[in-house]
Amino acid sequence: MKNLLLIIFISVLAFKAFAQQTDRDAIKQTVNTMFDAMRKGDSTLLRSTFAKGIVFQGVASKKDGSTVLETENPDDFIKQIGTPHKGVYDERITFNDIKIDGPLASVWAPYKFYLDDKFSHCGVDVFQLMKTTDGWKIIYIVDTRRKDNCPE
Repeated sequence: MKNLLLIIFISVLAFKAFAQQTDRDAIKQTVNTMFDAMRKGDSTLLRSTFAKGIVFQGVASKKDGSTVLETENPDDFIKQIGTPHKGVYDERITFNDIKIDGPLASVWAPYKFYLDDKFSHCGVDVFQLMKTTDGWKIIYIVDTRRKDNCPE
């Protein structure tokens, strides 16, 4: 009986670990698809990665040293990506940490942003995603932006 319980316990743990890895891969794919859409200037592909009601915010430092929270309109961002523009918006990230609790996930990702191959700024993107019947969708993005002290 003890052996049976041990086998069941190990099986449950293995399944949970497999499911979490599958979710991690799907979460990374959603975020990478968002950045692929930015590079391509494809607003339809970009929108497909977002949940309805997505929120965009940025934490910015002002010249006086204070910090403010800026809220951006996601529709303006989507329109900007889809409107022909000079240069390729190339945001390069590193997946540092992904946390998952059922249908909710959080991603911490340092980044460097380039216009074509010219460095523009860096910071950290924090994504909140939810698992839907259509897969993982981004529900919230907050970031920091700076020109120096960038992640390696």
